[in-house]
Amino acid sequence: MELASMAASSNFSILNPRNPYRTQIASSSLHPSIQNSTTPVQNKKEDSIEVTMPTMSEILDSSRSQKLDLKLQTLGPFFRITAKSLETEKELGRAEGFIRVWLSGRILHLDSIKLRRETIGMEKSIFGIGLFIGAVAIRHGYDCGCDKAELLAINDSDKYHHKLVRFYSRIGFKAVYEVTGSTFGDLAHMLVWGGVGTRMDAKVEALLIKWCSRFKSRQ
Repeated sequence: MELASMAASSNFSILNPRNPYRTQIASSSLHPSIQNSTTPVQNKKEDSIEVTMPTMSEILDSSRSQKLDLKLQTLGPFFRITAKSLETEKELGRAEGFIRVWLSGRILHLDSIKLRRETIGMEKSIFGIGLFIGAVAIRHGYDCGCDKAELLAINDSDKYHHKLVRFYSRIGFKAVYEVTGSTFGDLAHMLVWGGVGTRMDAKVEALLIKWCSRFKSRQ
């Protein structure tokens, strides 16, 4: 996974356990039509966790307060999230990925987060725009029944790679494997991710709880 200027890639297949998985568009500019994505709860503990996690509507509301229009588009297991400025209507960044089925369950595969070069100097750049885009992706993964999110902090240069790992660690991901291309076992990772770097994972629910204060309504 990378933070750079625009491009894309991904692959795989599945159905949605929490909501029927179908092509849809959710946009912060279309907020009134967005359904509350809170899932049914079974007991007080689950209710407490669900109340703690920001809904998709709350994330989109929060983005609008920062003059950002976030749009989620899905087609089967694939998804794309775009961020546009409400002031200039220019696209500032995007994320792409897919939901994949594994033996341990559904996994949110974050293929890329890419920001336009002009956003790098903006106050709300990586820790703003990148976090908003990531939050929509993680909430989408949660609504699709994913327990885990995975990504690759790509290693194009030591300095840039270090910043990526620090960014993803700060928002809740943990390094699980270094893909260097020096072993036979790295080949599978390189085929999936298209490069070398640090493989990082996170629990979807834990990320939403961690980000609660950033997106949760304070009313």
